[in-house]
Amino acid sequence: MTDDQTAIEFRDVSFTLPDGKTLLSNLNLRVQAGETLVLLGRSGSGKTTTMKLINRLIDPTAGEVRVERKPTVEWDPIRLRRRIGYVIQEVGLFPHLTVEENIGVVPRLEGWEPRMVGLDADRFAVRFPRELSGGQRQRIGVARALAADPPVILLDEPFGALDPITRREIQREFKTLQQELKKTMVFVTHDIAEAFVLGTRIALLKDGQLILLDVPQALLQSQHPEARAFAECFYDAQSSGSSV
Repeated sequence: MTDDQTAIEFRDVSFTLPDGKTLLSNLNLRVQAGETLVLLGRSGSGKTTTMKLINRLIDPTAGEVRVERKPTVEWDPIRLRRRIGYVIQEVGLFPHLTVEENIGVVPRLEGWEPRMVGLDADRFAVRFPRELSGGQRQRIGVARALAADPPVILLDEPFGALDPITRREIQREFKTLQQELKKTMVFVTHDIAEAFVLGTRIALLKDGQLILLDVPQALLQSQHPEARAFAECFYDAQSSGSSV
């Protein structure tokens, strides 16, 4: 992978809390432009910490994170975040704004005309978040992240609170969107089946350390105990018919 192909890079990155607890230790990885890297791991493994370092919600205590070949600490935080779409599980829609107003927040800040990004404007534009189902709100959250056409999208377990059927539907829609737009995406999940559906590559984390960084199939072949534990979950989901 050349520097020209690298959208995000971690160079010996660690993050330690003031009390001395290390959440991330000596992380090295590159995210290629246009790929979807899935950060996979149990709760507390360092997935969300890794993601927050990308859009500078936190800064590394050691090492360097680069976005578009520029260290994050040299970016203006607001400017950086306008280059990065962000989708979370709770969606984070503004309850007092309509769907159209929610989607248009960043474009208006940039002085652009808001767009509905492929949604049915007649059906959704004037509705408020409270009038939508969980799946509809999550779709609006994804649309809002895409509205300003950012080169990078971060997704922190965005579909985790949805029922299994809606989750499967949105995963399929997301996969199609991913193939059409070819954005650089970093997707956090603890669900290995979801990681296999959506990920170009998987970064498996445990206790703040990178265990594996490879294509999904490589995880099933790894002999590392943590990779084997997730592989067993994958095979169990396959055998039960609950895979996505």
